[in-house]
Amino acid sequence: MLVSGGAKATVLGFLLVAVCCLCVGERLEAAGSGSKSKFESTGYRAKTNPVHRCFCELSGEVDDCNCKVESVSEFNNHQIYPRVKSLVSKDYFRFFKVNLNKACPFWPDDGQCAIRACAVCPCTDEEVPCGLKDEEAKGENKYSEEVNKDAQDEKCETRSQKEIQLSKLDTTISQEDAAAFETWREHDDAQVNFCQVDDEQSNRMAHVDLLLNPERYTGYKGLSPRRIWHAIYNENCFKPDPNTTGYQSLLTNKNVNKGLCLEKRVFYRLVSGLHSSINIHLCADYLLSDDPFGGETWGPNIEEFKRRFDPVTSDGEGPVRLKNLYFTYLVVLRAIAKAAPILEKEAFYTGNNESDKDVKKGIVELLGVVKSFNNHFNESLMFQGNPEEASQLKEEFRSHFWNISRIMDCVGCDKCKLWGKLQIQGLGTALKILFTSEKHTLRLSRQEVVPLLVGFSKLSNSIAQVENFQQWIAKDSVDPSTVHKKPKGSPFV
Repeated sequence: MLVSGGAKATVLGFLLVAVCCLCVGERLEAAGSGSKSKFESTGYRAKTNPVHRCFCELSGEVDDCNCKVESVSEFNNHQIYPRVKSLVSKDYFRFFKVNLNKACPFWPDDGQCAIRACAVCPCTDEEVPCGLKDEEAKGENKYSEEVNKDAQDEKCETRSQKEIQLSKLDTTISQEDAAAFETWREHDDAQVNFCQVDDEQSNRMAHVDLLLNPERYTGYKGLSPRRIWHAIYNENCFKPDPNTTGYQSLLTNKNVNKGLCLEKRVFYRLVSGLHSSINIHLCADYLLSDDPFGGETWGPNIEEFKRRFDPVTSDGEGPVRLKNLYFTYLVVLRAIAKAAPILEKEAFYTGNNESDKDVKKGIVELLGVVKSFNNHFNESLMFQGNPEEASQLKEEFRSHFWNISRIMDCVGCDKCKLWGKLQIQGLGTALKILFTSEKHTLRLSRQEVVPLLVGFSKLSNSIAQVENFQQWIAKDSVDPSTVHKKPKGSPFV
């Protein structure tokens, strides 16, 4: 059969189109099956999974704990967070006495922040509750109910400074005795404490109103904060490989699981979880705009959150670091439950009878909820085996964390230093509660009780914020204009 030239061209054209379609189809099928990206091939497919890849690890059991992430979130967000948020807004927890003028013991103070947001405003004498101002007159047990029962009947707001001064005991001692007492105190602290606590009697201490100086993004970034985190991770966390250098190379969950014993994994996850909590606070309360006429606008920054926790931008480690937050939370939760008999006896005295009663009531309610939790962290599994080796490992654990508490005096931003010291002291107090041996009587000062509860409230807030970021990111994926997401840099890298 003869075919004209025009017909031939038409047939060839159809054949060419068919072949092209077949090739394109094969390529699309290959792309869909075998050419997946690193994160798609490991379960990070955002389009097919309603959970954003930042949160892909937030399910199942918390590492080294017999508890699921989902149950921790539900317990915290519905039962703990509302109570602890209300509690730490009261005067007893609102005012924290701190020394922000200590010199860095490890390197020259060359990283001071000059940004306005870094500054901390200390309280005037009139702003501090009178019961806290008069604290030095009551000695070691100044917060006990026995010491304060007479003072509670007196309206201390009406007492003049002269009356307060006249009511004090003469506690003058010789310089030799004072030096001996200080030596004994330092020795006792070194045996029991896991972190350095500022001396309340130092004339460099000042009360700070935590509600007026909130933890938020300050713009503190660059070499100074990098050096802080490098010293924490590279010089004080236990290394799976002694030859590893650079703190970023240590943030690998695979190395931690394969190369470290339980105690060293616990140490790493505690630090990593606290680090994640701090990052969440900064992302949730971010400086979105600074208008000289309209003032500052603070709020959540989605892009900054993704940058810190998205596996694509964190070499796959962000979601694991986020999961470590839940581990740190469980450790502190367990410490509070264990310290309940001590906390239930505290008077939480500030001189304001109504406020003090509210705090006492709030503490009792919070402790009741904490003790009702069924899957607490089990600290009894740690430091077991050969007694001599266990004792040596425990001392290494304690001294490493003690060093981290000293590194906080090297932070160049006063507001970051304030919250860093408070949260490290809170975590150190939790470790003190969990691991003080039976031969020592556990005592807690206000300088430990306040960081313990306020630090726990920050961890609790972070878990609540994770749920918020899940909702914001889901909403942002539908309508990007609904939430501000312009990044402005990072205080911690």
